[in-house]
Amino acid sequence: MSRRNASTGVAERGALPMLSRANLLVLAYGAATAGAIGTVGFSALSLGLPTGLFFALLADGIARPGSSVFYPTVTHGPRDGERVALSFDDGPDPEVTPAVLDALAKHGAHATFFTIGQLLVAHPQLARRIVVEGHELGNHSWRHSRWQNFFGAGEQAREIERGAQAIAGVTGSQVKPLYRPPIGLKSPPLARAAYQQQLTLVAWSLHSRDTRTADPKRIAQRVLQRIRPGDIVLMHDGHDLPGRHRPACAQATPLILQGLSEKGLQCVSVSELLQLAR
Repeated sequence: MSRRNASTGVAERGALPMLSRANLLVLAYGAATAGAIGTVGFSALSLGLPTGLFFALLADGIARPGSSVFYPTVTHGPRDGERVALSFDDGPDPEVTPAVLDALAKHGAHATFFTIGQLLVAHPQLARRIVVEGHELGNHSWRHSRWQNFFGAGEQAREIERGAQAIAGVTGSQVKPLYRPPIGLKSPPLARAAYQQQLTLVAWSLHSRDTRTADPKRIAQRVLQRIRPGDIVLMHDGHDLPGRHRPACAQATPLILQGLSEKGLQCVSVSELLQLAR
């Protein structure tokens, strides 16, 4: 059976349980409905209460990035240390990512880049620079389709596998990278695909809101006012739509790193934060 690390919530791999959480949720709904009907008879209450609870859990599992209803999802690391992790999504972007890397290098910091597979392949020199400078490549799917949450388990698996292959082409490692689904959304088909591949799913505990404002000072202020040890911070060095860029991320990164240094917080990769052997 899989066990969970108490400090990070990461599943420790062992023998696969018989059913995934998504399947268990459906079985639990059926059992609860049958039990309610058996106790109080067939009525609006015996049907409505389990159904309402089921749809509330379903909505949480789909819409909340940090939800573990469908699949164990990591949102932060140990809270008792002095480490945090910056994570950058949707890249690499040749107009933004180099400036982010420059800032990280200046401050001696490491980060995790959840990359879109086809962009990683399109910018091989930038991909190699990320790895050579000691950062971690995470899997953010192959295409980052905004419709991916409606894909079946087979197509979800293909998006995951192609993204992982793009990363392996850069790192030369066959270790499964951390996975963050597009937009952070999950679904039962994704859960089944992740379950079969025994992935570590990573969300975040602090959103920089760098997709909602172009003001780097506001982005940095938000992060530095809220950050605490163990946080995984979500930022965006790339864009999933062709021809669009997020330069505010590059401008906010050095401000954030300077603030973290003043707070005595060390910026590491997500795997370092979670103390995973990669």
